[in-house]
Amino acid sequence: MNLVRSMLLAALGLSAGYATADTTVDTTAAKTDYPLTLNNCGKPISFSAAPDATVTIGQSATEILYALGVGDQVLGTSVWFTPVLPQFSELNASIERIADNDPSFESVVNKRPALVAVQYEWHVGAAGSVATREQFDDLGIATYIMPADCDTKDNTTGGDGMRTAPFSPDHVYKGIAELAEIFDVQPAGEALIEGLEAREAAAVASAGQLDLPEDLSAVFWFSSPDNGVAPYVAGQLGAPGYMMKALGIHNVISSDEEWPTVDWETIARANPDVIVIAHMDRRRYPADDVAAKRAFLQSDPVTREMRAVQEGHIIEMDAHAMSATMRTLFGLETLAEALSGMSFER
Repeated sequence: MNLVRSMLLAALGLSAGYATADTTVDTTAAKTDYPLTLNNCGKPISFSAAPDATVTIGQSATEILYALGVGDQVLGTSVWFTPVLPQFSELNASIERIADNDPSFESVVNKRPALVAVQYEWHVGAAGSVATREQFDDLGIATYIMPADCDTKDNTTGGDGMRTAPFSPDHVYKGIAELAEIFDVQPAGEALIEGLEAREAAAVASAGQLDLPEDLSAVFWFSSPDNGVAPYVAGQLGAPGYMMKALGIHNVISSDEEWPTVDWETIARANPDVIVIAHMDRRRYPADDVAAKRAFLQSDPVTREMRAVQEGHIIEMDAHAMSATMRTLFGLETLAEALSGMSFER
């Protein structure tokens, strides 16, 4: 087993399986005092009781609800990038997948949910591709958007939005805590947050022992609309930006946009030491396929000359970890472990 991985597991007391939280819960945690009102992404939402029927639009919301132990309240899911976390595979198989990508408004409403839990504001928001929050309000359906996609982020700019301040795992932890309060399962929320915080601390500590170059640089490539065109790469303030900063890596992309498109000539001039590529099941674009990404990098006359490509410093990462989700902490582990096996002598 890789040394960094061993250190991570030893620090957390984990086996090789991906546990998401300490199984010990504090049964003295506060109970929810209904009616509950929260401010969510600039909108007040109220609950007279824990929702008894939920539809999720976004894998992050789905997996958090599963991890909180309220998966039996989920009637349908949608917007998937990668397979569900292994510990939830049996549960997930019993729940209808309404759509792999964007569901229709009608398909969500037909499940008659009390709550729609949403990962991205562009799916359910002012210009929602599924619907606006007001459309759900008119039917008496509450909507909750994960704070990681709206806190310190402006989603009115089009595309994937622009960060107004750096992403922090605290935004993920806030979403976990609020969903735990909505469903009155605070002990599970506290345990999940504590487990993720421990994994974060262990990954940063292990990377600190790798003696990485002070000027180590990287680019995160999510996908591309077509082969050879400007790729969607990670801006400096999103989840990949957080991972790079936590491990002392310079992001060659300076944009505040969540996923700006930057041409390969510009990236090649920056000549990053490491290229992190997203691995996903989604096939909306040709470059969603990680094999297609590798083939392009190694064959294109511009990209094949980059230092990272020539030295084989290409890291595959779960695409969902590149979004602002609890899997970001797993991505931090992936990055630390991969770097431990690389040499950066120049």
